[in-house]
Amino acid sequence: MNLSPVHLKRYKDIAALFMKYGRGDLLAHADLPVTETPEKTTDDQPPAQLADDIEKLGPAFVKIGQLLSTRSDLLPPAYLDALGRLQDKVEAVDYEEIENTVQAELGVRVSKAFESFERKPLAAASLGQVHLATLRGGRQVAVKVQRPGIRRKISEDLESLESIATFLDEHTDFGKKYETLRIVDQFRGSILRELDYQREAASLKEIRANLSGFSRLVVPQVVDDYSSGRVLTMDYVPGTKIPALSGAVLTDLDGDELAAQLFRAYLKQILVDGFFHADPHPGNLILTHDRRLGILDLGMTGRVQQRMRDQLVHLLAGISEGNGIQTAEAALGIAEAKEDALDREGFISAVEEIVGAAKMQSLKHIDVGSLVLEVTRACANAGLRIPGEVSMIGKALLNLDRVGRCLSPGFDPHQAIQQHLGEISRARVKETLTSANLMGILTESKQFLGQLPLRANRIMDLLADNKIKVRVDSIDEKALIVGLQKVANRITLGLILAALIVGSSMLARVETSFRLFGYPGFAMLFFLIAAIGGVILFVQIMMKDR
Repeated sequence: MNLSPVHLKRYKDIAALFMKYGRGDLLAHADLPVTETPEKTTDDQPPAQLADDIEKLGPAFVKIGQLLSTRSDLLPPAYLDALGRLQDKVEAVDYEEIENTVQAELGVRVSKAFESFERKPLAAASLGQVHLATLRGGRQVAVKVQRPGIRRKISEDLESLESIATFLDEHTDFGKKYETLRIVDQFRGSILRELDYQREAASLKEIRANLSGFSRLVVPQVVDDYSSGRVLTMDYVPGTKIPALSGAVLTDLDGDELAAQLFRAYLKQILVDGFFHADPHPGNLILTHDRRLGILDLGMTGRVQQRMRDQLVHLLAGISEGNGIQTAEAALGIAEAKEDALDREGFISAVEEIVGAAKMQSLKHIDVGSLVLEVTRACANAGLRIPGEVSMIGKALLNLDRVGRCLSPGFDPHQAIQQHLGEISRARVKETLTSANLMGILTESKQFLGQLPLRANRIMDLLADNKIKVRVDSIDEKALIVGLQKVANRITLGLILAALIVGSSMLARVETSFRLFGYPGFAMLFFLIAAIGGVILFVQIMMKDR
């Protein structure tokens, strides 16, 4: 496979990054030069430097860094933390370009649609930027506008990354082990969803509805008439980012209640609703003026299937209770084996060691999210393919652990899980008892009961006629018979050779005129036949027998 010049340049950028951090050997192969050796090639580079280097490569790589921050099977915890803090800040787009985009998307002049529209953005990121505006009637809104030309640039970068990933999977041990094309496909889906503001608007609406019962949480309301695929208008939620809160504010704050409600809301999203905000880092959570928590930036979300939710309940329960076996069994129920040979006992022992080591420490000083990420790393080491959603959940819980401790230093995530798992389990049962599910159960029961008499009659007739058969898959009888025949032949031939040797020894005492090599001829003849037969038997055993 050959890479185009554009793709080759991207490959060299990535290879230079690997070499700088002492892992150029992972990309070594015969067909392509890696790149010129950088001034400093060491694996002692600080994790924060990796985030800076990725930011220099462009917006697509910033998003890759954010995705890699959820992949505990690829990077150590320190690097996960550094990449998770990628600021994603770039120089703002000129206001004239933003105005043109808004007018093209909404089909109306900005001055007519809005009473006011701030020229200076509230925030500028690699994919878009946010401006404060006021609708006709005085409603304050935040308008998120996509950067002009960003879709074309992302599409080009994705094409390059797909070619590079295919090449790595085919030519390097690193690609074969970590399946880089799968990572790129996951990234493609993530970033394309993030570029579709209509999808983000739908996510805002869904999570806002799911969290309507949490009085201390705020999710911005979408303004549909002022939103499109590249423009998203929502209520402006003023407040202060959690890390920027002063000690005086935290002292006067009911942090325990806020932390508990936030954690319970995310457990509900993950385990009951099956749809969750995957990036609740401290920068995306603010304390509003009325002492509530605002949840912002729902570009990165995750969806969890019902079967996986059941296993996640067991996984989190096992972690919170320090039960390594339960945690390992739940992980095995979620993961998919890459290879047929899985060391099940070794994997369970590794998870028991992770959970057991954490149990020996004070639970208040252990992050639930970090334990989930360690379990996913153990899955990768054991040859298990863990779904990307589980890593996203681990990263989300890790961020929640930190936000909870910012709001309440004594916050214990393990206790929060134990308190709310009972409530969540009841909600899961209630969810399955909907009218649609009950109708499906009744329909299947009706079909089973209707066919039961006929099937029972068939079984009884087969029993009465002595025609019932039970098929058991055990050993291969044909192979067994062939093996026994081979053993019998070997024993028979061995007895014959032994008889020839004994007989020739007895004949050696009989003096005859026929001699070979100075010895009685018949005795030597039988000795030679026995020797040749022994050599042939030895060769057959070594070459043909398994």
